[in-house]
Amino acid sequence: MSAAIPTLDIRRYDTDRDAFVAELGAAYREWGFAGIRGHGISSELIDGAYERFKAFFALPAETKMKYHLAGTGGARGYTPFGVETAKDSKYPDLKEFWHVGREIPRDSRFADVMPPNLWPVEIAGFRDYGYGLYTALDQLGSRVLRALALHIDLPETFFEDKTDYGNSILRPIHYPPITAPDVPNVRAGAHEDINFITLLVGASAAGLEVKSRTGEWVPFTSESDTIVVNIGDMLQRLTNHVYPSTTHRVVNPPGDLARKPRYSVPFFLHPNPDVVLDPLASCITRDNPSRYSTSITSHEYLMERLREIKLA
Repeated sequence: MSAAIPTLDIRRYDTDRDAFVAELGAAYREWGFAGIRGHGISSELIDGAYERFKAFFALPAETKMKYHLAGTGGARGYTPFGVETAKDSKYPDLKEFWHVGREIPRDSRFADVMPPNLWPVEIAGFRDYGYGLYTALDQLGSRVLRALALHIDLPETFFEDKTDYGNSILRPIHYPPITAPDVPNVRAGAHEDINFITLLVGASAAGLEVKSRTGEWVPFTSESDTIVVNIGDMLQRLTNHVYPSTTHRVVNPPGDLARKPRYSVPFFLHPNPDVVLDPLASCITRDNPSRYSTSITSHEYLMERLREIKLA
């Protein structure tokens, strides 16, 4: 019998803070994953965003390709089917996706690495719902980071000036129906996320699996009111692996369900591009000495990893 990945109500951060922080921190130390409910993001916003993302992916290929910016690594706009490839995988992932980034002033010091968004004119409400969901998940991510900061003896607001201009991405994904006679098992290869934390909202079908510390693949299909939040490699590095970035994948369900499309919308919460990812002093101990001897900024780290997965 597999251990279950915990789901916690984030409203307890305001009513039972010490216990909530302890339970959430323990979940992340063990799994690198947790479910968050009580988040306050309306089903109308989530459902409305999904409807518009599905409508975009249903457009003709030539229409979608108008929004593909070749040579940009898919930083904004559309990335077609079969481009992204999990690190060390022989085969590209079976998906197409769209990227929404942070809206920043074009005279910002980060403007050269955070380009303006594209918005498909064919889908009414895409921008309002897409950026509305981006903003809501960004705010929820900040709340999760406050609890994670307290768990490792940092000030509650430690992450706020490190993520207020974060190069974060909302990524609506479409995994098309598998039509080949032989259905491959994996739609998105086993991988760890690059960023600080990832918030996954309203996956439309089963398929997410998380690798436990014993090497077992544990399914994690959340309830409709739950957002799955996991640790990425940048936060793993910053916390000297106190918070582990756990390997996960998306598999095909058995039988005819594999012939159906799958949609998901992860939000990748990134630090500001100039944040240095050196391990924090509070996370370095005799039993857990510093694992990194060189410094790197979050933007340098991001570009290094995007090259590995063939997006740069």
